[in-house]
Amino acid sequence: MSQVPVTEGVFTWPSDDPQLIGSRCLACGNHMFPVQQGCPKCTAADTEQVLLARRGTLWTWTVQGFPPKAPPYAGNVDPKTFEAFGVGYVELPSQLKIEARLTEADPEKLRIGMEMEMVIVPLSKDSEGNEIVTFAFAPVA
Repeated sequence: MSQVPVTEGVFTWPSDDPQLIGSRCLACGNHMFPVQQGCPKCTAADTEQVLLARRGTLWTWTVQGFPPKAPPYAGNVDPKTFEAFGVGYVELPSQLKIEARLTEADPEKLRIGMEMEMVIVPLSKDSEGNEIVTFAFAPVA
C-alpha cells in the first residue's frame, strides 16, 4: 500500500517535511493558497509559486461534529462511524491565514494563539487500497 495525496499540487509529497504550495503576487506581495495565477487583492496577473511556512498560530477554530457533504468531502461520511475533527484558521507568519483540518478535536486542548505545525494525516482509501492523505495542523508540544 502506498500513500497518495488527496490532490496534486497542494503540498509537497512525498516529503519528510511537507509544505503547502501557495503563490505570491509579484506586484503587491499578497500570498494565496492554493496556487492562483492572478492576485485577488490587487488584480495583478504576475504571481510566483512559493512554499508556505510549516508553523503558525491558531487564529480561531471549531469542531466538525457531523459528516460534511460528499462530494466535495472525501472522508468517512457514515454518521455511525464518523469521528469529529477540528477545523481552524492558522495564521502563517508574514503570509496568510489558512483554513485547515486540525489533528485535535478536544476543545480542552485547543486555544487561540497556540503554535501549530503542518502534518500529513490519513483521510481515506482509494479503490486500489492506497491510503489517501491530506494536510492538517497539529498543536506543537
